[in-house]
Amino acid sequence: MTVYDHITQNKRRSWLLVLLFPLTIIMWLYAGVWAYYGVFLGSYRYDAQGNFVLVKSGALSVWELTNQTLIGLLPWVAGAVLVWLAVSYYYGSRMLLYFSAACPITREEEPEVYRLTENLCISQGMPMPYLCVINDHSLNSFVVGTRPQDTCVVLTTGLIARLERSELEGVIAHELAHIQNKDTHLMMLAVAYIACFTFLSEVFFRAAIRSASRLKGSKKPTGWLLGAAGGFILGMFFAVYGFMVAPLVRLALSRTREYLADASAALMTRHPLALASALGKISKDSRVEVLEAHASMSMLCIADPLPSNGVFGFLAGVGSSHPPMADRIWRLRQM
Repeated sequence: MTVYDHITQNKRRSWLLVLLFPLTIIMWLYAGVWAYYGVFLGSYRYDAQGNFVLVKSGALSVWELTNQTLIGLLPWVAGAVLVWLAVSYYYGSRMLLYFSAACPITREEEPEVYRLTENLCISQGMPMPYLCVINDHSLNSFVVGTRPQDTCVVLTTGLIARLERSELEGVIAHELAHIQNKDTHLMMLAVAYIACFTFLSEVFFRAAIRSASRLKGSKKPTGWLLGAAGGFILGMFFAVYGFMVAPLVRLALSRTREYLADASAALMTRHPLALASALGKISKDSRVEVLEAHASMSMLCIADPLPSNGVFGFLAGVGSSHPPMADRIWRLRQM
């Protein structure tokens, strides 16, 4: 596959992701509403006509209750999805830079980083991106932006301080390759896609806690109890998707783009062994503390910035957005 084939494929995947985004939300919302009616509004039974209905729902079946509710929610869900995608496209870069606590740097502060980036951009005929740093001793980097005017390469201070010049050049070239190959569009949409589910799970969990806190002293505790139960169920559905299913989406979308970015960086610098050496150092200390609260951003980084200990670390590893570091280094050494 050539670079141009990869760019075309990324554009096609971006549009597919845009289409699947609202459909997946509707599917999970439907499942959550169905579970809410099926479990917490009453017990199941078959009526005289053989319909599977709820004791408290009269003649309506679980599916009919769910369909009626979803029809009422559909316009609101569609509107929220469109707003989320628009905000992610136009303001996603600023949001991600804010979440990562990245700060812009000037030429006077980091002249070497500016020189390396400018030389690579000139050689590729690319516009100069913004440069930012994260104040962290670890070694990692990522790039954000869907438009030339908001594209930004982010490096940790540890990466700048601990890598040699040729290694740092290889890492910057890797990030510029993501811009050149149009990977940033795909990554930004995928991050927005995953973050939406984790955000919704938090919203519903908070609603459930608020409803549960109002049970005491309430004249109508049943309503607050049902609200708490419904919020908990919907929160669980979105949490399961955001933290367990979404990593598989990342796996399908982003492994090949890391291999291509490595190869493109090696082509830019004509020095694949330098990037291989940098990846070896990064793999030993890639954890970025500020990103631990924003797991969806891990797919943006050159190496997974999240700790991989415990059960949840194993689950994240099953759907890792990055190929094995040893394999990436081996491929670079073969070039």
